[in-house]
Amino acid sequence: MYLCITLLINLLTHTIMMKRKRTFFALLVFAFMMSTMGCMNAQAQTREAPDWRKLHYTSAEEMQTPVRSINFTETAAPTEAPRFVAEFEPMQGVMIRYPLGIPVSLVKSLAENCQVYCIVQSSQQSAARSSFSNGGVNMSRVTFVNAKSDSYWVRDYGPWYIFAGKQPAIVDNVYNRPRQNDDAIPSAFATFWDIPLYSMNLKHTGGNMMEDGRGHGVSDELVIEENNYDEATVRQKMLDYLGIDNYHITIDPQNDYIAHVDCWGKYLAPDKILIAKLPKTDSRYENYESVANYFATTNCCWGYPYKVYRVEEPGGSTVAPYTNSLILNKHVYVPMGSNSTYNERALQVYRDAMPGYEVVGVYNTSSSIQWLNTDALHCRTRGVMDFNMLFVDHRDVLFGTQECGDSIAVTSKFIAYSGKALKQDSLLVYYSIDGGPYQVAHMSATGAPDEYVGYIKGYHQASEVDYYVFGADESGHRYQQPVFGELDPHHFTVNITFIKGDVNNDGQVNIADVTTLIDYLLYPDATVINVDASKINSDDDINIADVTVLIDYLLSGTWAH
Repeated sequence: MYLCITLLINLLTHTIMMKRKRTFFALLVFAFMMSTMGCMNAQAQTREAPDWRKLHYTSAEEMQTPVRSINFTETAAPTEAPRFVAEFEPMQGVMIRYPLGIPVSLVKSLAENCQVYCIVQSSQQSAARSSFSNGGVNMSRVTFVNAKSDSYWVRDYGPWYIFAGKQPAIVDNVYNRPRQNDDAIPSAFATFWDIPLYSMNLKHTGGNMMEDGRGHGVSDELVIEENNYDEATVRQKMLDYLGIDNYHITIDPQNDYIAHVDCWGKYLAPDKILIAKLPKTDSRYENYESVANYFATTNCCWGYPYKVYRVEEPGGSTVAPYTNSLILNKHVYVPMGSNSTYNERALQVYRDAMPGYEVVGVYNTSSSIQWLNTDALHCRTRGVMDFNMLFVDHRDVLFGTQECGDSIAVTSKFIAYSGKALKQDSLLVYYSIDGGPYQVAHMSATGAPDEYVGYIKGYHQASEVDYYVFGADESGHRYQQPVFGELDPHHFTVNITFIKGDVNNDGQVNIADVTTLIDYLLYPDATVINVDASKINSDDDINIADVTVLIDYLLSGTWAH
């Protein structure tokens, strides 16, 4: 830049001496072009200066203010195992803030879904009520929580809801913005709900955190860059306070502005993740592909690689904040961009990935709070978990090819956070064999805490089995895994393995199998025998001839041909 200015001065001096107006004008244009090119080259060598709003600051001045750290007091972590609840789990409500960062029409839609908890100063509550009423919001579904706040980015500063054991609680962290009122909101809600507050001394933000409710979580590398800890310490804190034992820390593929995971990715289910996709002409294309490939080759909590869904964005400055959506019970609210073709494609991706959900496109025409690629609907809302939910945790999911005898066990935990009893006749495995009608297997207690088992039977070699687990409790809560049920169930292929003649399925062939087989012929009950192992003479029936062949084997040590 200094060289450009020097050149300009020299050219102007030379022109004045020559006293030629045409030459003066030409040289002035040339100097201006050189100056502009110099500035552009300087900017190209460094990252573009961030816009304060896109970085979720309220002003350029605030961007220079240090984040609190001295007055943050860390508490002990929960003594009982924490579980960080996922966005796609049951929610009793959703948090917003007034003055709003979302359209009133969206508040109306949210109130039709669940309770809306609106953070508002007492002096502004009347204005909020008037605005909502005029917008047709069902006011019986709105609860005002009087507290001071500095911004509408409740996703970033709002409470992180967990279960500590079976009790609801909140985890607070060092908010990575210098806004004291926002920073105090988790504490205010712990008081509002009268539940424990655990303070984790880790600089973090809600927009850079997504979790699957089963111990897996995702953030980009900002969580390491902003803390004065090594990576091992960061991971340990996430485990101790949130139960995140498999923490995926990725690059920030967006490489632009805020470095929040919700600007480029989203958990849709424990085994499904949405990643934005840019055109090949975009300089960040390979970054996005690298992250997508990472998840496509990394196992989810159920033991197999994530199912990666891609939502196309046009790139550049075109607004398309499709991953910044809100999942709320059986609805998905997707912020719409400025290109109608991409909008429709984005909605279809959600519909394909989440069958049974109502997918809603949300437009925002307000110039003062419009959607941005780094700041949209998800940034300005936050779900409140259902403190009384029923959690179905079938962790040992059957997939791929399963080695099976005459039955295969499905084991699941059912945790009724309401404290009410489980409905013992409503703990079920629904399963379909080779595309046939769904059958039901009742589950019974295993003796381990909250654990039940049911058995899938009636399949054949190479059968294709679909299944899901369902539960209900006396509080009226119901849940299933996968949440999509019959629309997108768990799936596996059968490979039958058994020992010929091992009628009682104890791994040996002896006189006990003869006794069991005779008992079966006298009192038929297929649940007490291994059907395939009992078809000893290979005629596909079970009868006295099988008993004869089995006895001959025990006497001779070889099977008759």
